[in-house]
Amino acid sequence: MDNIKCILPDDLRDKLKEPLGLLVDEKELFKLLKEDKYIVSVGDQVTYTLLINNIKPAFCIIDFKIKRNRISDEIKNVIQSFGEKRVMIKNPPKCISNDLWEAIESAYYNIGKDSLRIEIEGEEDLAALPAILLAPRDVTIIYGLPNKGVVIVKAVEKNKRKVKEILDKM
Repeated sequence: MDNIKCILPDDLRDKLKEPLGLLVDEKELFKLLKEDKYIVSVGDQVTYTLLINNIKPAFCIIDFKIKRNRISDEIKNVIQSFGEKRVMIKNPPKCISNDLWEAIESAYYNIGKDSLRIEIEGEEDLAALPAILLAPRDVTIIYGLPNKGVVIVKAVEKNKRKVKEILDKM
């Protein structure tokens, strides 16, 4: 357990079902992303949606699952075609491992150099939290909220504070 930075307590689960940013549908998503310098996608469905619409994230964080089920070969092939670099890390369910945290920090340090695919063995469900907290101001983070839509989070102080409050309870 020494690789674990944070573990999600049961009493925070409902809080994370609320969007940390703006909840939009796919059509709105593309309109709102047009002006963004760097986009970071967390999750296989949102990453796939971006890629098939010719929007390239600076980096993506995926686990080859959608709603806990293995993704189709088509989705996997599209996602695997992205990324000049690839990092593979382990991250257990309901956790944020130190490896995940460090991979995101490193990705931001090198943002704009090479596109990157962070592949998670385990779960990427909480990866949006460090992705938001660690993001430079010119980054927009997007992640899916199952059965609801896509959440767009700008890396502004208000959003970072919200995430820090959640992480402090973990």
